[in-house]
Amino acid sequence: MKSEPDVFSWDDLVRDGSTEWDGVRNHTAARNLREMAVGDRAFFYHSNIGLEIVGIMEVSRTAKKDGEEGNWVSVEMQPVEPLPRPVTLKQVKAEPRLAEMELVKYSRLSVGRVSPDEWDMVLEMARG
Repeated sequence: MKSEPDVFSWDDLVRDGSTEWDGVRNHTAARNLREMAVGDRAFFYHSNIGLEIVGIMEVSRTAKKDGEEGNWVSVEMQPVEPLPRPVTLKQVKAEPRLAEMELVKYSRLSVGRVSPDEWDMVLEMARG
């Protein structure tokens, strides 16, 4: 899940304890939000500035309607833990086993899927 750190950063999420992940206006990203269940985990990715995966979040409330128009939804997220070391987009792109990751393939997608193997690979990279 992507956020521009100058708008809402990992530190903001930690400070606030949770956030409504709203404002998503892409059909694929909104579908991904609708499919999330309480307890599902997601990476927090700093987009635009930083371009790195910095932490792990967890869904604390499933999808609800976001806004008056369209079929948009939001979910509530809470911080779990920061990664031991941020994993940069450059590192992700350089890892052949992550070539199919939605972060790489669909760079404009704000809420992308992460397979179990991709999840494990990113965590391995974060541990060094």
